[in-house]
Amino acid sequence: MLRLNEIVISLFLLLVVTTNIIANVSTSRQNAITRAVSICSPAVVGINVVERRTRPVRTGDPFLDYYYSLKGYYKEYQLSGGGSGFLISSDGYILTNHHVAGNASKVVITMAGGEKYDAEIIGSDLASDICLLKIEGKKFPYLNFGNANNILVGEWTIAMGNPFGLFEYNAKPVVTVGVVSNVGISFIQQDGNNYRVYKDMVQTDAAISSGNSGGPLLNADGEVIGMNTIIFSTATDRQGQAGSIGIGFAVPVNRIKKVVDLLKKNRKIERNINVGIVVSEIDQKNAKYYRLSKSEGIIIYQIDNKSAASNAGLEVGDIIEKINGREIVKTDDLLLEIGDAVVGEKLAFEVLRGRQKIKCILTIPESTNIRRR
Repeated sequence: MLRLNEIVISLFLLLVVTTNIIANVSTSRQNAITRAVSICSPAVVGINVVERRTRPVRTGDPFLDYYYSLKGYYKEYQLSGGGSGFLISSDGYILTNHHVAGNASKVVITMAGGEKYDAEIIGSDLASDICLLKIEGKKFPYLNFGNANNILVGEWTIAMGNPFGLFEYNAKPVVTVGVVSNVGISFIQQDGNNYRVYKDMVQTDAAISSGNSGGPLLNADGEVIGMNTIIFSTATDRQGQAGSIGIGFAVPVNRIKKVVDLLKKNRKIERNINVGIVVSEIDQKNAKYYRLSKSEGIIIYQIDNKSAASNAGLEVGDIIEKINGREIVKTDDLLLEIGDAVVGEKLAFEVLRGRQKIKCILTIPESTNIRRR
């Protein structure tokens, strides 16, 4: 009888221990990332757009094609596309990229859960690649902004969105996880006669692919630290879609806040700036001509009369060393600073004139024309 009691007690203790182990394993699967995903998923949306574009009329007859080109005959067509976005307020404001929805004639939002809404474009800015949308309604789930100044290289990142349109299959955002690979990465991308200014970007190795554009990049607390925008990829498919190789970039949240405030206020950001200069990167030849000690930097080659540059006191032969405290060593550095400025903004130029350092304040006027030699 004693032995039977011992067996029963042993079995009971084994059951308790096993139950605790299972409970602990189940609990250990819950972590900061799974909690953040659970909280943030309802505020991430899929975006479908229709964009109207025009192209020259082509008949296959070179003479007719030439005639139509002289007459300016164009044919209108529609282009469909998609991307990601996320709600930033309970009353329906949504963020995405300009290259996703900025030129759309129709925007449809798909919420997590499948509800669809027509969206209004409140404003869009090509330079920062940010577009602000609005859907009608109240009490929407939304994401909270973090602070780009507090981002730690190596901390966890969570990318959420709609890669390759997968959101359409079950109305749930796709989640990928990585770390902050780097911060403060700046580069430009030409778009026709304009420039996209990707300034102080957050780099991550969380998988970002075509369709992820416009989705949030989150930290482990579920705060937005950036908006997934651009990737470096080794190949694209026939539709121009690219997959992740672990090098993705997000617009930093502090820049997003600034642009959103301007778009809410004015519905557009006037960046048509004309500083009236022609610049050249210094090489060994003009370094020798100007008797410079180093063959790098930017030199002003020409200044238009009565231009912003002329009014600021800049002169031909000035070597631009800094703008607003940032070093200028190549043309892209100049474009990053000027292309990101808004009309009326003042830029502090530091130039080398002969052996003398000069400071000039340039006020951004209303049209753009930065010319390369």
